[in-house]
Amino acid sequence: RLDLAHRLHAIATRAGEVMDEQQPDAVVIEEAFYHESVRSTLVLGHVRGALLVAAVQRGLALAEYSPREIKLSVTGSGAASKDQVAFMVRRLLGLKGALLPDASDALGAALCHLQRARRSEPARAMTAAAKSLEALLKGRARK
Repeated sequence: RLDLAHRLHAIATRAGEVMDEQQPDAVVIEEAFYHESVRSTLVLGHVRGALLVAAVQRGLALAEYSPREIKLSVTGSGAASKDQVAFMVRRLLGLKGALLPDASDALGAALCHLQRARRSEPARAMTAAAKSLEALLKGRARK
């Protein structure tokens, strides 16, 4: 079992490979949320950071949405359950069968982003963390 730093490196590396293979127009990440377990919240924050680094290194557009924004966009209710989100994701995309919860969440976030783009709303501004990270990476690239 790898320590946290090596697991995060593996996540960032694999996420980067997927980004290179799929060449997305944007990367959508769910905003941080708070869990009953402080440790879980911290580890999820680290994973989000690894994904942000992988996206910024590739110059990809980033968008972050809260779980409530995603639920509202997909189901019409910001208080929708995970089952309701999964149902609407399957329905909107014409998918048969069950989806893994993480796949349903990811597709819901993507649908939220697409819906906002279709409405011609201005692109979500990068978060302060993403801007700081981008500046840091650019500064290191110059050295």
